[in-house]
Amino acid sequence: MHLITDRLIIRGYERKDAAGLYELLAHPPVHCFIKEKLGSLEEAEREVEQRENEGEHFAVCLVGTDLMIGDLFAIKEEPDTYCVGWNFNLKYGKNGYASEAAKSLFSYLFHSDARRIYAYAEDDNIPSQKLCERLGMRREGFFIEFISFINNQDGTPHYENTYQYAVLKREWLEQQILA
Repeated sequence: MHLITDRLIIRGYERKDAAGLYELLAHPPVHCFIKEKLGSLEEAEREVEQRENEGEHFAVCLVGTDLMIGDLFAIKEEPDTYCVGWNFNLKYGKNGYASEAAKSLFSYLFHSDARRIYAYAEDDNIPSQKLCERLGMRREGFFIEFISFINNQDGTPHYENTYQYAVLKREWLEQQILA
């Protein structure tokens, strides 16, 4: 996949993305990415190599510089559903990059083989919830103590409450016509 928007390039990972990925995952801003935390540039290089080959993660880069500022993922669930997500460098926040990248990804998936796209957002991750809503996704569910990414001080799992958002292809296409 290689997508170009007004300000972004969304493409498969390349070795040159290791520094950007390290900056993104050295200190994950939300718990759901804590297990992806990278401790060194060498770890980032190995992770980029893995992402180059898997085809589920995509680097989000600035047009002109090709500087990696974020990551998108799209995991296919047969036959026609995708679980998606995003993680952006906070230095580039509040510029609409996540919305621009996710819209491009959704269009690509819906014009390929997707019928349904869904995403999860923890109840304290307000920016991701707002992004889902800007993308026209509906809140389908709220899962109490759904998943654990970190432990409490006593070593027991800290369970996160999580929202699920989704949009169907027909809904997405209708929104694009009305926009």
